[in-house]
Amino acid sequence: MVVPFRRVAASVSTRHFTHPNNRTPFRAKKGMTVLLLAALLGGCAVGPDYVRPAMELPQAYKEAGPWKQATPRQVDDHQPWWQAYGDPILNDLITQANAANQTIQQAAAQYRQAQATAALARASLWPTVGLQAGAARGQTNSNGVQRLADTYTVGLNASWEADVWGRIRRGAEAGDASAQASAASLAAARLAIQATLAQDYLQLRVTDLQKDLYRRTVEAYRRSLQLTTHQYEAGTALRSDVAQAETQLRAAQAQLIDLDATRNQLEHAIAMLIGKAPAAFSLAPVAAATASDDAMDANAQRLQASLPQIPAGLPSDLLERRPDIANAERLAAAANANIGVARAAYFPTLTLSTSGGYNSPAFAQLFNTPGRVWSLGAALAETLFDGGARSARNDAATAAFDAAVAQYKQTVLGGLQEVEDNLSTLRVLDQESAVQAQAVQSAQLAERLAMRQYQAGTVTYLSVVTTQATSLTNQRNAVTLLGRQLVASVALIKATGGGWQAEAAAAAGAADAATSTPSAPPMAAR
Repeated sequence: MVVPFRRVAASVSTRHFTHPNNRTPFRAKKGMTVLLLAALLGGCAVGPDYVRPAMELPQAYKEAGPWKQATPRQVDDHQPWWQAYGDPILNDLITQANAANQTIQQAAAQYRQAQATAALARASLWPTVGLQAGAARGQTNSNGVQRLADTYTVGLNASWEADVWGRIRRGAEAGDASAQASAASLAAARLAIQATLAQDYLQLRVTDLQKDLYRRTVEAYRRSLQLTTHQYEAGTALRSDVAQAETQLRAAQAQLIDLDATRNQLEHAIAMLIGKAPAAFSLAPVAAATASDDAMDANAQRLQASLPQIPAGLPSDLLERRPDIANAERLAAAANANIGVARAAYFPTLTLSTSGGYNSPAFAQLFNTPGRVWSLGAALAETLFDGGARSARNDAATAAFDAAVAQYKQTVLGGLQEVEDNLSTLRVLDQESAVQAQAVQSAQLAERLAMRQYQAGTVTYLSVVTTQATSLTNQRNAVTLLGRQLVASVALIKATGGGWQAEAAAAAGAADAATSTPSAPPMAAR
């Protein structure tokens, strides 16, 4: 739709103009002032005013089970979200990433570029003022008389396009919205790097726990091999028992070595995220357990990081807390403003210009009254025929807005899915970890009983091997579940925006707009 507007009519009578040498008041200036004020007060912006695209959101999430663990702190916008894990090493790594990660630096540079583009669009609201000065020497021929003369000039000139139809203001509106979208992109990039770093770090620490588990397992298998070897030498065990014990030991050693590849890759990834070369970065492993029986109970303490409580909030909160949704919404606002820019091309442009200065053949007399020159003018330009170019631009701008709205809605739906996925994952993993902890206890008990029975000669070594393999598998599953819970908790924090607030970004964008250029000329309400 087109916003109603009032046509501006103004004229300046030629009888108000007098010779520059005349001392009579320059009444033409008053006429131009009237024209200027009429353009200012009568201005309006064509095109639709922006309204955030409406979406029907659920009142609550589908997942509402008791998935949360009772843990120390919750994530909110008053603290960096990663501090909720209580790991000082993680805090330090994310601080380094915020300062040195190149992806964040790239997004920050793009945001500065968007700010400059928005400032450029706002600058068009103001007149352009220039200064000129010159000196020339030339020869003229008049009626066969050649004359050599000097000319000296100095003056000021100014021009201003009266934004009667709001084309410039719509362009500035689009520039501001694009800058705010870029600010949200920067926040999204920073959040993505922080979440990736936190997940890589937590997975590395879980890998350390797995390595510690296999080190303890290797030691236990080595003792079992020694026991079996002694019994074989004493004639109370078979040679196959020794072979089984040795096979089990070597397999555990191979798995322990294999974990180094996983840990090294995670360490290299963390180095890249904090802006360092892999050769210049290393992380010491977590402290090893001192007792095998209660090692699984001590995993959380040795891991340092704890699983935080994460309030998911309401689905509508995502519209304000997720930077990618804010980015998509601001891009829709920019596309809406571009419709006004395209529609303003249907109307004429009004340009006001003025210049004044001095022109004299002698430099000493340059600033004398007879050398004073001036000019005032107004130009009205309108395109009568362009082969449908303006109509095509309007259609393209409308289609771009429709695409931006669809992208915004798809981003919102994707955010809802991410929250639901991670809520569901955490709930399931919480139930699974409780059952797995019981399985670990039962497997460890079965392992101890089988070893005692083998030592008493009541079972074969195959029973010991079977129970040991089962115990190792369950312990490793328990550690893996802990890692999956931690990674899923980071994913949920990222899905809910990580404490980021769209209001803060909008306020920062408004402050940037206020400090980058002077206040715009007063215009009528759109």
